[in-house]
Parts: sequence; structure tokens; C-alpha cells
Amino acid sequence: MGTTTTQPDHEIVVIGAGPGGIAAGALLTRAGIEEFTILERAGEVGGSWRDNTYPGISVDVPALTYQYSFARKADWPTLFPAGAEVQEYHRDVARRYGLYRHLRFHTEIVREVWDETHRRWELHTADDQIITARFVISAVGAFLRPKVDCGIEGFADFAGKVQCPDAWDHDFDMAGKRVAVVGTGASSVQITPAIAPEVAHLDVHQRTPVWCVPKPNYAVPQWFQNALRVPGVAAAQQGMILLAMEPIARLATYLPLRLVKPLMAAFDAFAKRVYGAYLRRVIDDPDTAAALTPDYGPMTKRLTLSTGYPAVFNRDNVRLVTDGIERFTEHGLRTSDGTEHKYDVIVLATGYQMHTDPESYAEGAIVGRDGFDLGRFFRANGVQAYEGVALPGLPNRWMLVGPYSLADIGWHGMVETTASHAIRAIREARRRGASVVEVSERAHAAHHAEIRKRGQVLRYYISTLNKGIPTYYSNSHGDTPYFRPSGLLETRWRGRHFPFTDYHFGR
Repeated sequence: MGTTTTQPDHEIVVIGAGPGGIAAGALLTRAGIEEFTILERAGEVGGSWRDNTYPGISVDVPALTYQYSFARKADWPTLFPAGAEVQEYHRDVARRYGLYRHLRFHTEIVREVWDETHRRWELHTADDQIITARFVISAVGAFLRPKVDCGIEGFADFAGKVQCPDAWDHDFDMAGKRVAVVGTGASSVQITPAIAPEVAHLDVHQRTPVWCVPKPNYAVPQWFQNALRVPGVAAAQQGMILLAMEPIARLATYLPLRLVKPLMAAFDAFAKRVYGAYLRRVIDDPDTAAALTPDYGPMTKRLTLSTGYPAVFNRDNVRLVTDGIERFTEHGLRTSDGTEHKYDVIVLATGYQMHTDPESYAEGAIVGRDGFDLGRFFRANGVQAYEGVALPGLPNRWMLVGPYSLADIGWHGMVETTASHAIRAIREARRRGASVVEVSERAHAAHHAEIRKRGQVLRYYISTLNKGIPTYYSNSHGDTPYFRPSGLLETRWRGRHFPFTDYHFGR
């Protein structure tokens, strides 16, 4: 490896081997392109499904919609399979498409710099090597780095065991321990009912109540699995789901805000009444049921699914704590009322730094043409990207999970769309003999203006109607770039049919 020769080390480098990297590798293979390398910082594929092995982990959308269209799986054992089953699916797809021979494990990219002289990217690794590539597809995902202490003081003072969802120590025996779970997001909702039966005492520290609806995780009958093996049946089933979701996506995107405002307010009021009644029915203690009832709309934060989470507070050894955490202590946590809660184990289910946060992009980490700095640009202008994948100033580079990119039922459908976009641009560059392909300023500006216009309904719902609720759907700029305000079918179509005139191709 080096930077003195004209030819790069690799024509195409994919950064990351999670669901996005697997999609990119498989679609490159299906397109007949074999000159690519996938760089992965860990020692296996799978991304978050490789790292997160905490008790109770499972997918929170039906598995029949949480898979690639080119690698459908008919024999999911349950409607919402466990994390280990989802991870094995990713490994199976990687094996099926021969991706392991393209993979280079234990290679972490910490800096990307465009070399204008040689028309290529210099990828700097954590161990001070430089790998060069003509084209780069960034597949680092949405959940970038865990929030270890969530800003709570005194983290290093705690003398007990700390468990994190993305690095769970399964060798540590939780039986008979006094445990705290900090946070009430998606991982907490799964961990809490899973560990409650084995621990001596469990406190759940809640900052904001979470919407948690019942999860009908039924076994998938054999006859249905057999039906899904018939060619076309699984595709038709997913197509019907997409068609059913399309009107909802279009209503939230295209209706005038003045018409949607009263509908959203009425929807939130109705949903809160119904959910409050549900909690009063399943939770024995009225005060606990009231404390678990959100005072915001169900679409403001990530909706969680669990049949066991609300009912777990009926156990004698489980308690809900709503006083704010002031700091860690040597023996546990001190809350704002001055009480010190003593624990043997603290589970930090405090979330991640997200791809939608401008602060997640360090200045100097991604530097493109003429010194264009992605971190500096995002801080000054807000996170944005043409079709969620490309930016002017970053030639020959696409991101599979970018700002305003999610407009699908699950991650697999989204990364298929964004990977198809990147590969289509690369194939056209190869056809033209072009060494540089870069989205135009005009196309990017027009796209972002349209996204901002369409996104006013979601911005109003989260930033005005439900103002002040901590949610990763909104970032520090008050933008809502987690979702793409667009129809599902339109987004899929544009990923595969965007006009080449939106790009500049150069030799």
C-alpha cells in the first residue's frame, strides 16, 4: 500500500460490513463487479447485530420485511426473531455472495482524504496505514458510537459492574444482584424483562416515558414458511405491505401543514388516551402506570415493542425511579432527591451518537476536493445529502445511511436503495471511462430544498407539537433528518433511476 503510484490499491472500497456493507458487496457481485474490498473494524460481519448480544434482543419489525429482496428467508421461526438469528442471516448472505474473500477485518478507518492529483481517496487506518481507493462507499451505519455515560458525572467512581448493550459480558453472573437499568429506550425495553426474573432487585431509571406496544411474537407456522418458498410469494407479500404504507407516507409528506395540524393533534390525544387505558389495565399500581404514560405523541420517539416490559413493573423486585440521576457514586447512583441507590450492576442503555447529529462528524475526518470538510460543512449548514447518499465536494464517495435517507419499512430496504444508487453511478463512470464522478451543486441544492419543503409536517410534529422531548428523530439544529419525507415507492424508484445529468463525470 502507498500513495506514490498512480493506480489506487483498490478500485472500490466499502467501509463497514454491517447490513449496508453486505448489501453493497452483494449488489456489486450481482452487477458483475469483483474489484472491491470491504474494510471492517471488527472481526466479523453484522454491524450492530454482531455487537449487540444483550439479553432479550430481537428485531422490532417483522422479519419478513427485515431482509434483502435478493436474499429472502422463508424459515424465520418467529415473527420477530432473536438477535442471534438475525446475525446468522447476515453471515449466511455474506457467505452466499462470496463476500468473505473481499473482506479485510480489524481495519478501522479514522480519516478519509481526497487526493485530487491522482483522483482517489486516501483512507487512513487506526494503525497508521494508508489504503487508496478510486471509489468509496461508506456503510458505517446510523448508530455510530454508544453514549457510555450519557453526561452523568462520576462515571469512573462506580466500583461495581457496568454492562453495556453493545458489549454485554455474558460470563458475568447477574443472579442475585442489585441492578439498575439507566434509560428506557429500545434496548432497555428488551433487557429489563429479560433479566428481571434472575436478579435480586431491579431499578429502572426513567427520564422520559416510552411508548411500548404489545409485541405479537408468534411462531411462524410451517405452512406459511412453505408458502414463502414459492417463487414470487414473499415478494408479493412485501409489495402489499409497501402499498399499504404508501398512503401514510404520502399524507405525511404532501398534505398542506394547515390541514395536517388538527389531524396530528387529534391523533396524539386519542393515542394517549388509549395507551393510558392500556397501561392501567396491565399494571397493578396506578401511580406506576401514570408515571409510565407519555405526555407526548407516539411518533415523537422510536416506538418500542414488548409484551413483557409494562407488566414487569408488577414484580415485587422491580421498581420505577423517575427522579433524575445526579451522579454516579462508588456504590451506585445518587438521584436529584439526594437518595443514594446502591447497586452491584448498572446497565447503561443510554443510546448512541447518531448519523443525523452534526457533532458526530469530526472536523478533519472526511476532507474532499479543495479542502471541503464534511464535519465543518454539517456544523455550519446542517446535515444534508443528495438523495441521502452524495455531496458536492466529495467526489467518488457515497454513504448508504445518510441524512434523510430512511424511507422504507426496514434498514435492509433502505440500504438496498442507497447501495443501488452508488453502484449505478460507479457503473456509469466505468462505462464512460471517467475517473471522477461528483454530484452537481445544482442537483444537490434542488434536492435539499425539496426535502426541506416536504419535511415541514414532521418538523412541526416533533419540534412544535411535541417540543422539548429528547429524541434522535431531531438533532441539535432542530432538523429531522432521520426520515426522508417521501413516498416509499418513489424513494426506491429514484435510487435506481436518478438522472445521470445530476452528476459530473470527468476523466
